Amino acid sequence: MIKIGVPLTLEPKYSEKMEKYKCKVAEMEDGKIYIDYPIDMSTNRTAFLIDGTQLKVSFVGEDEAVYAFEAEVLGRTKRNIPLLVLSYPGDQHLIRIQRRQFVRVDATVDVAVHPLNDEFVPFTTVTSDISAGGAAIVLPNDETGLKHGMTIEIWLALHMRSGDYHYLRFLARVVRIFEENVLKASLQFLEVNDVDRLTLIRYSFEKQLEMRKKEQLDA
Repeated sequence: MIKIGVPLTLEPKYSEKMEKYKCKVAEMEDGKIYIDYPIDMSTNRTAFLIDGTQLKVSFVGEDEAVYAFEAEVLGRTKRNIPLLVLSYPGDQHLIRIQRRQFVRVDATVDVAVHPLNDEFVPFTTVTSDISAGGAAIVLPNDETGLKHGMTIEIWLALHMRSGDYHYLRFLARVVRIFEENVLKASLQFLEVNDVDRLTLIRYSFEKQLEMRKKEQLDA
């Protein structure tokens, strides 16, 4: 699945600040991938990752889907160029995320909803599920003022496994309003930049991992 020359995006699993690095796969062998030294995407400088650093890694496959996995920095070596050695769990442990139809995961995320033109009073609520492309939010009552097709502004507070919070703000379209035990609104995220999209993908990835681990424990 993963091949030499494929660009990777790296993110530390445990960090007090949001860090993302880019690199490329230079070589591969069983259980390991060799990458060129990663570049910090915010400073465009070479990043130094110590041995044992836990990473979340993602890349785009030939089928245009995003694939994600967890890795650890194993060490350094030098071939034609200096390389960093990462653990690789194998193709069978990749989590595939469709780019056009992002996988939704059950998650309770705090969200603030604001109108663009005073159509309703701003309110806060939570999501019932979320993906990199949209979410379903719980409506506190049937008088929120939200309507099908309306464009709104939302703020999301994503609590990552590392303990960090990422606060995202963007426009969303109300796709439908429906009842499923409680009244909900289905939202499509609009004009999401690459950094925020990747953060949403990471969050979904972490939630998928949590669900997999829970299923394994319950089995």
